[in-house]
Amino acid sequence: MSAKTESLIDLRDPRPVAGDLDVRGPRPVPGDLDVRWIHGAPGEPPLQAHHYAEHTVILRQGKAVNYEAPFLYLLFGEERALLLDTGATEDPAAFPLRATVDRLVAEWLERHPRAGYQLVVAHTHGHHDHVAADPQFADRPDTTVVPRDAEAVRAFFGFEEWPNGTATLDLGGRVLEILGTPGHHEASITVYDPWTGILLTGDTVLPGRVFVFDPAGFRASLDRLLAFAEHRTVTHVLGCHVELTTRRGRLYPIGAGYQPRERALAMTLGQVAALRDAAAAITGKRGVFRHPDFVIYQEPQRRHLVGLLVRGRAYQLRARLGWR
Repeated sequence: MSAKTESLIDLRDPRPVAGDLDVRGPRPVPGDLDVRWIHGAPGEPPLQAHHYAEHTVILRQGKAVNYEAPFLYLLFGEERALLLDTGATEDPAAFPLRATVDRLVAEWLERHPRAGYQLVVAHTHGHHDHVAADPQFADRPDTTVVPRDAEAVRAFFGFEEWPNGTATLDLGGRVLEILGTPGHHEASITVYDPWTGILLTGDTVLPGRVFVFDPAGFRASLDRLLAFAEHRTVTHVLGCHVELTTRRGRLYPIGAGYQPRERALAMTLGQVAALRDAAAAITGKRGVFRHPDFVIYQEPQRRHLVGLLVRGRAYQLRARLGWR
């Protein structure tokens, strides 16, 4: 194992002494989100792995590798683990996701020995920055990579009437609940983990730009999501990007490779409700709608996208000149 690979693992590890996965214990289990995420500073590794709890790892891709810097999630059960999303870069030399996941799984199996342990690689949705490293897992033994298209997602999780209803994925003693939440992407899903109480929302709910390409579907998805959450204990709402600064409503430019003052990853159900209400208030409208905890880009027009790119290029030029 090279020194570079060793540096990928967060050394502030809150895990308890090894033991079997206790499926009968109280839930949700406590976890740790007190972490300074990599954000584009010099010398950072290409990937960070933070142990939220013994059976839950949150990973973030480095901004030096790709400005999208998505968050990925690795959840362990008794029989299999789920890797949710694979990030924005295919090249394993630049972004060693497979090596990192293999390391994390091997460490977990040292503490919880069992034979024939499986890995499922699935996605919050099918945009490139969430599926790019799928090929790294193509030849991995005991591994299922779920295709990104909506029909494959429906079939794999067993949705009977997409996007209504709830499907499940049993990791072995840890049964995840899966909701269809299209609107940002036709195959978008949200994953609820009763073990931790975490709601994983992909790009549907996040502290940043919320791109809405199907407004009616998006509003319906948020209605279903909130109705679902009324009957669950939700500890955190975690999306896949952070694009807001610590100043409410202020975004980093698209393409920013350095975000030293970004806001926290976690959101609340109250903020999900605020997003739902904001989406309802702009029914029939196109454009950019700014709010303290998110910015909605609803059916953005060409001028909106050009403006994004122009501001992003200007930021990158200032950064190269040392003016950031």
